[in-house]
Amino acid sequence: MTRLGIFPVSYKVRGKKIVIVGGGAEALAKARLAVKTDAEVIVVARKIETDFSNLEVTVSEEIFNASHLENAALVFVGDEGPDADIAKRLTKEAGLPLNVVDQPEYCDFFTPAIVDRAPISVAISSEGEAPVLARLVRAKIEAALPLHLGKLAGLAGKLRNTVETLISSGDRRRKFYQELLTSSKVEKALAEGKDDQANQWANHLLVDHANVDRRTGFVHLVGAGPGAEDLLTLRAQRVLQSADVIVHDQLVPEAVVQMGRRDAERVAVGKAKGRHSFTQKRINQMLVELAQQGKQVVRLKSGDPMIFGRAAEEIEALKAANIEYAIVPGVTAAAAAASDAQLPVTLRNVASGVVYATAHGADDTAVKHWSVLAQSGLTLGIYMGKSIISEVARELVAEGLAATTPVGIVVNAGRANSARCLSNLNDISENPPSLADGPAIVFVGEAVASGAWLQEAADEQKNLNGEAQSSQQVA
Repeated sequence: MTRLGIFPVSYKVRGKKIVIVGGGAEALAKARLAVKTDAEVIVVARKIETDFSNLEVTVSEEIFNASHLENAALVFVGDEGPDADIAKRLTKEAGLPLNVVDQPEYCDFFTPAIVDRAPISVAISSEGEAPVLARLVRAKIEAALPLHLGKLAGLAGKLRNTVETLISSGDRRRKFYQELLTSSKVEKALAEGKDDQANQWANHLLVDHANVDRRTGFVHLVGAGPGAEDLLTLRAQRVLQSADVIVHDQLVPEAVVQMGRRDAERVAVGKAKGRHSFTQKRINQMLVELAQQGKQVVRLKSGDPMIFGRAAEEIEALKAANIEYAIVPGVTAAAAAASDAQLPVTLRNVASGVVYATAHGADDTAVKHWSVLAQSGLTLGIYMGKSIISEVARELVAEGLAATTPVGIVVNAGRANSARCLSNLNDISENPPSLADGPAIVFVGEAVASGAWLQEAADEQKNLNGEAQSSQQVA
């Protein structure tokens, strides 16, 4: 096992100085980093070659000496030159932490790539081995953390004394902070710059938790996406971490369910074809009852909750019971399927739009409507049509859609075991393809032919060719 060569810490600099030796570009880069703290930042060099005027720093154009180290917390040497050697020697003699740019052998510490959401900070260090990689990792974390995260931390900090006074139980305090820090209302208010409104919501929440016997819960309707963990949205992940109970569909993989809070209760309400362990009415009732018990409930649905997810019925039940709720969108299966097949469902001069429909319960009128839409230049994305695809294909042709119209089928969209095939209405109506187990999306329309339906075979052949070449080289 590779061990760290450094011990990651956060170093106190409040009331101290950060000393930067050098007057060039490297010194300026360190100064830009240092001024993000509330330390006094001083820059010392015999010649200042760079403009520091837009930074809150003290610039001294003079020979570096020991007096510059008084009350110093950290020392950076940014430029080569006579002052660098003096600074390295005096800093070592003073026993202060030293960082010398591009000279790791002289460094007592390394400057990490920092994500700044003060008072929250995230530091990424490569121990000087790969600073560019550290910056790339920082960029990913920057994208994941909202800009108002620092405000959220500050809000929690301001409430700490009040929380300890009103809530005696450590477990109940933890639940309060968990709910506060994942509250969609507080998050939305802070994101919109409505700090007063965020404070108001936070205080309402605190009163609720302080009077736990009288409080009602909250329900999040969350889209789990097509099944791959990395297609779950960041908001969905945050909400899952706040859940007391996760009520999930049969199509949501266990790996996604496990992304919820470790001690959250899990309730499977699976509805698969031919097997309904829970009726929709019972699910609606369960959501209401759990919320009335004061619990934070996540209703985890495959894909997007508002697309063929029967969310309207659940929302109606929650409204009738005066239960607050919020909706977290997800990547719908058709979008993931189009990506798997590299299929542009809207294509210039071919398909001007796309229509999503469900084959479950579709009658002759619906199929006739689909045919008219497809003939008008729209791509059809049909959910839940796997078992009746031949019948639907025959009816579309009977309603006037050309028998040669391309049909693409994607099974297990967005997952590692995704599979796809390309055919046409005539062939599918006469000889339906053998499909892998799992949910399928069926695309119909002229744009379908532009997808990369043979890519899997090409990739497999490429892998085989590569293995054959490697075998020949070994031989």
